[in-house]
Amino acid sequence: MRPLLKKEIDPFLDRFGHFVDSEFRSIEIVSPSTVKITLAAQDSARGFDWITVDLEFDGVSDANLPQSSKLPHLDMSDGVTLISKGDLFAFGVGSYDALSNITDSLCYIKAGSLKYSQGAF
Repeated sequence: MRPLLKKEIDPFLDRFGHFVDSEFRSIEIVSPSTVKITLAAQDSARGFDWITVDLEFDGVSDANLPQSSKLPHLDMSDGVTLISKGDLFAFGVGSYDALSNITDSLCYIKAGSLKYSQGAF
C-alpha cells in the first residue's frame, strides 16, 4: 500500500472520476483503529478499464459503516468525497464540500492517515 498525501487527493479523485457509479465491494475492520474498503472503479490512466482500489484508513477516530449486506445498495451516483484538513482524512459516500458535513453520509470514515493500492478487477 502507498500513502495518499494531501496534495495527491484531487488528482487521485480525478483519475477515478470521483468514483461516480463505482461499485462498493467490501469493508474490512482490520483492527479497532484500521478500516479497509474496496471499490471497483474505472481508471482514466488505464483507458477507463475497471480496476479494484483498496483504501486503508489508519488511526480511525469516527466512522459510520453499513453492514456488508447493504453495500450493494449504496448509491454511488454522486461518487465519494475525500477531504484532508489538518492531520485528519475524511472519506464519505456522496458529494460533500466540508469536513463538518461529511458525517451526513450513510458511510463515512475519519482517520489520521490513508493508504491505497490498486489491483485487477
